[in-house]
Amino acid sequence: MSEETIIEEERESGDVAAAEDQAPTAPGQPDVAEEALREEPLSLEEQLAAAQAEAARNLDGWMRAQAEFANARKRLEKQRAEAYVNSTANLAARLLPVLDDFERALENVPPEIAGSSWLEGIGLVQRKLAAILESFNVTPIDAVGQPFDPNYHEALSQEASDELESGHVTRELQKGYKIGDRVLRPSLVYVAE
Repeated sequence: MSEETIIEEERESGDVAAAEDQAPTAPGQPDVAEEALREEPLSLEEQLAAAQAEAARNLDGWMRAQAEFANARKRLEKQRAEAYVNSTANLAARLLPVLDDFERALENVPPEIAGSSWLEGIGLVQRKLAAILESFNVTPIDAVGQPFDPNYHEALSQEASDELESGHVTRELQKGYKIGDRVLRPSLVYVAE
């Protein structure tokens, strides 16, 4: 007879404890005594402690998820602001040569058209373009008379100057611009020796 048949017969006869003592437990299977202990209901205090521990784990997980979400939102906002500044700077840098051309054209107006309304219209277009750039926080870099700063100025040459001390900008060949603290284009300057 097999072992299982013996156990079944003993169960039927009422000697279950003796049969279970003789039956070996399979690996990974809990002992019958252990199962009996597990089936006992937990006390209210134990249930409360288990529920409180689970609630604490859930709250901790929720708080971590909230923090990660807030950090992701902040990162996204920062990236969006940087993308806006970069695109604005890129656009402004492309418009600066047009503004330079307007300024050069207005500085070299032939005397025969100096008072014409056409020239006034060109001046208005130049001022509108400058106003648009100002609305993007694009400002010219002050150069003439200022100490030379390689962050804002690009020196083309040195020249003698009686009015300014050595290391100061004497002339500006091309105006530089910045957007906020970021330099779009440095000023091309001459520096006093």
